[in-house]
Amino acid sequence: MNDVLSGIAVWALPVILAVTLHEAAHGYAARAMGDDTAERMGRISLNPLRHVDPFGTVILPAFLVIVGGIMFGWAKPVPIDFSRLRPLRLGMIVVAAAGPAANILLAALAVVGFWMIPFVPDPAQVWLFENLKNAIYINLLLAVFNMLPIPPLDGGRVLTGLLPWPLAVQLARLERFGILLVLGFLFLLPMLGNAVGIDLDLLGWLVDGPVRAIAKGLLGVLGPEG
Repeated sequence: MNDVLSGIAVWALPVILAVTLHEAAHGYAARAMGDDTAERMGRISLNPLRHVDPFGTVILPAFLVIVGGIMFGWAKPVPIDFSRLRPLRLGMIVVAAAGPAANILLAALAVVGFWMIPFVPDPAQVWLFENLKNAIYINLLLAVFNMLPIPPLDGGRVLTGLLPWPLAVQLARLERFGILLVLGFLFLLPMLGNAVGIDLDLLGWLVDGPVRAIAKGLLGVLGPEG
């Protein structure tokens, strides 16, 4: 029980901040590009309760981390009327990229936060270090994972905005099935790979490497040892 509580103590704040800023950034970007739907519905907010999905943000991630060490979940999507964005295609790109960009910024701020550790009381130094370390990881994980070019992930919507219109329409049609593809890559393929003795953790290859590379770069440029 103590291990679970200590884990919650150093993961809860980074996860809540990462999810809240990610979703709020989508709303701010949508408003800037002409759609005030999120603002009218009270979703342009830094209040975590407006973005947290009880099951997808709290229960499922906690269960997966405790059982299998897997970090996966979701927040309430910010409502966006893409037809109101101006210009439409640039608006799609800006709104979709805003969430991952906010997570990259939070990761960078967490790296800068390492400079503050020597100035806090000794009992709090370990807690602060663990929170900052986890903030770097979870924010970069969210940014890289969400930029995978699969609708409805942010990367899929960025790609939809970049592709020629006929291809963009075809990609957008995959959005209703996209989450099934993601879940298949995340869970089913690794399970099949384990059964036949082959490493089929495709998402691990596509996400873990970039997360480590970006974290190394941020630490090298902004960290105390940089």
